[in-house]
Amino acid sequence: MSLSSTPPSPEPSRSSPPALPDLAAVPEGMDETAWLDVIHKMDEVYQQLVRDEIALEEKNAQLEQSQQFILSLLSSMSDVLVACDSQGRIEETNAALCELVGRDEASLRGSSALDLLADEDSVQRLREVLGTWRPSRAGAVLEIQLRDAQGHSVPVDLNCTPRRNASARVVGYVFVGRPMGEIKRAYQELQRAHEALKQAQQQLLHSEKMASLGRLVAGVAHELNNPISFVLGNVHALKKYTDRMATYLQAVHAGEPPALLADLRQRLRIDHALSDLPSLIEGTLEGAQRTTDIVNGLKRFSVMDREEREPVDLNAVIERAIHWVRKGTAPGFAIHWVPQPRCLVRASAGQLLQVVMNLIQNAYDAASAIDPQPELWITLTHTDREATITLRDNGPGIPPEHMGRLFDPFFTTKPVGKGTGLGLSISFGTIEQHGGRLVAANAPEGGAVFSVTLPLLNPLAPASS
Repeated sequence: MSLSSTPPSPEPSRSSPPALPDLAAVPEGMDETAWLDVIHKMDEVYQQLVRDEIALEEKNAQLEQSQQFILSLLSSMSDVLVACDSQGRIEETNAALCELVGRDEASLRGSSALDLLADEDSVQRLREVLGTWRPSRAGAVLEIQLRDAQGHSVPVDLNCTPRRNASARVVGYVFVGRPMGEIKRAYQELQRAHEALKQAQQQLLHSEKMASLGRLVAGVAHELNNPISFVLGNVHALKKYTDRMATYLQAVHAGEPPALLADLRQRLRIDHALSDLPSLIEGTLEGAQRTTDIVNGLKRFSVMDREEREPVDLNAVIERAIHWVRKGTAPGFAIHWVPQPRCLVRASAGQLLQVVMNLIQNAYDAASAIDPQPELWITLTHTDREATITLRDNGPGIPPEHMGRLFDPFFTTKPVGKGTGLGLSISFGTIEQHGGRLVAANAPEGGAVFSVTLPLLNPLAPASS
């Protein structure tokens, strides 16, 4: 099998044409016609000899090219290669193995492959291959230790395949392997890249969730402003009334004359304060209760990462999403929505709220870009098994070239800094995790249509009102 030791075949020299017999010197006893036939036959033989010689030269050139090609492949391989006979004697190696073990091809050729191994376990494994193993065409894989040029052990993942002759008889083995150090380094680099990608993905998802949370916070701040301001005003009035009553009670306890007490009562407007106290207390309690309701609503719907699934009324999700988007970023958004009979699905209320809020916000962004009066129509319908939320806006619709990429991560048509391109992708994944579908289309009358379909909580029973 040795390739490198085979010298290139010398180019054969073409034969000189034989000297043709003299036509005038016809041998005695042979007529001139027979002599001409001999001359023609010799000429034909010479021409065939020339053709065979040319064909031989071409085949030698092809053989040399094939030999050089195989040698270039062997020298270019980064994996180590050893070709042995059936007894394990090395017949051919490559540059990668020579460099690893610190020996040249000439010293390796004819030696035992067992001499390359660094420990007894590796020797035993290779002996089993050379002795008792009956190789299949697919070969087998061994983990062995090679001894490198410095005498250190190098773990190698070795692939062993049989080498057969023309009659399909096994005449040797081919061992191809890669040092495990390279594989470990490649794996570590891949793992680091994977971790970096996971961190980047988590940061982007966190950014998108923070954007949704920001819309919620804006709505919450606006919503809490009224009851808190009302409570604060009532508390100031109560403090003022408390100071007046404290002054009046001090005069009473000091035993002031009735005439002075009556005058003080009138100047401090004690009777007015007493009559106003019930309404102030009632208003303060009402404002505090309103604040409590807002906080409880936020706790129910705004936890983006909550994974618990519970019965959720889609009407409540839609109404809460409309409420927060209007309060937060789109106070002038005309949303047409009529609540339907109770429609229950098993889901995470916070995650569904994030999806619906994102779709409403996208509709507002698209519609307000071309229409000073953006509008959105939301409907809730259901069959015996599924419920569908449909959102149609009066925006420009979805360009056909964008339809196939709409739910791809990072795809966005918004200006830089206005969107991450993850909102629809996250929404699509959320609905899929809930066993539903999120699809997009263009409405015949114009604008985009998004439909969220989810399985009902009790698919065989009609939704109760």
